[in-house]
Amino acid sequence: MNEAAPDFFLHEGRLSPGDASVALIVVDSANYLLQLRDQKPGIFYPGHWGLFGGALDPGETPDAALRRELFEELGFAPRDISYFTEFAFDFAPHGGRRVIRRYYEVHVRSDEVATMTLGEGADLRVFAADEILGRERVTPYDAMAIWMHATCGADLGVA
Repeated sequence: MNEAAPDFFLHEGRLSPGDASVALIVVDSANYLLQLRDQKPGIFYPGHWGLFGGALDPGETPDAALRRELFEELGFAPRDISYFTEFAFDFAPHGGRRVIRRYYEVHVRSDEVATMTLGEGADLRVFAADEILGRERVTPYDAMAIWMHATCGADLGVA
């Protein structure tokens, strides 16, 4: 990141968390497609690498939101999506509500990635799990989902 660029991560007003649908886009069964989020005010984790997806519109199902977001952000209409996990963030004790971030698995080939057009964000890139998990500026909840996905075949130590 350019040191002269403003960092809006902790210095830009109050954000409103909401329910979201997110894609773990698995490339060639081994890597993950991520987006470099714009460095701008009004979004969570600007200037961080994260997964593609976004907020649900009123009355929209999580599946429909994911398909809409992938088309808006990548010009991509996935054939199949499958539920992977979700994280709940409880803002109720702080005057908010419980917010769900739902993750879906989407498998693509590298030749499909080459046909995608970035419609939102500063960049896109394919990473191996160990490569992205070693970066400092990755959205933490997306990093956790990638870690879960990359290790789901192993014993996670969850009883």
